[in-house]
Formats: sequence, structure tokens, C-alpha cells
Amino acid sequence: MQVREAMSGTVLMIGPGHTLREASRQMAARRVGAAVVHDPDGEGIGIITERDVLEALGAGQDPDTELVHDHLTAELVFAAPSWTLDQAADAMTRGGFRHLIVLDGGEVAGIVSVRDIVRCWSQERAADELVG
Repeated sequence: MQVREAMSGTVLMIGPGHTLREASRQMAARRVGAAVVHDPDGEGIGIITERDVLEALGAGQDPDTELVHDHLTAELVFAAPSWTLDQAADAMTRGGFRHLIVLDGGEVAGIVSVRDIVRCWSQERAADELVG
């Protein structure tokens, strides 16, 4: 199975000037653990995850004044839609992260998470058990 089959094509995109609280509210409303941060005037594409927000809060930082820009990950590994789920899982394991932004022709095509991969693998296994 390929990343294109597992990824979510609906991606939460936010700007680097959002506060951590604003980002958290949007992620909670969408029920996602990450948002793609797009800064056309800056460093390009980044990602902010629930882990980034938790680390900031755990350090005592104010979610109403701290900006996404200061907590995002800008040095990213991107997946291609044609990657296998094994390739995506390997990249996540090596990098120690749980989300991959999927680029197609240089544009954000989706996002794939560990949860997406596990769901697909579980569905494949269940289908195999029905056949076998």
C-alpha cells in the first residue's frame, strides 16, 4: 500500500504568527495532531505538532503569547505519495516523529501519521484473515 492511500488529503494549514493556543484550538477542532505551517515570506513549510505544544506548556510558556513560528519544526523529511507505508514508517522511526507531510510536485498533497499507517496495516491484516 502507498502513502497516497493512507494520507489525509485535508490538511490543517496555519501561519507562523498564530499563537500556540490558536493552533491548539484549530488542531482540537479538526481532531488532528499536527498542522502544516506555511510561511510564504519566510522559511517555507514547517510543522507544529501536539508534542511541540505540550513541550512549550510543560516549560511554563504562555500559549496566548508564544507563536507557532518559535515552536515549529522547519527541518523536515517529506514523503512522496508513491512511497510505501513501510518507507514512511521507516522514515518516522529514524527521525523520531509521528507525522510526515506529503509533497507532490512541490505542493502539499496531504499528511500521513503513524495512526494512519497502523490503521491501514490493521485493515490489510483483517482482509488477509478473511481470505485466508
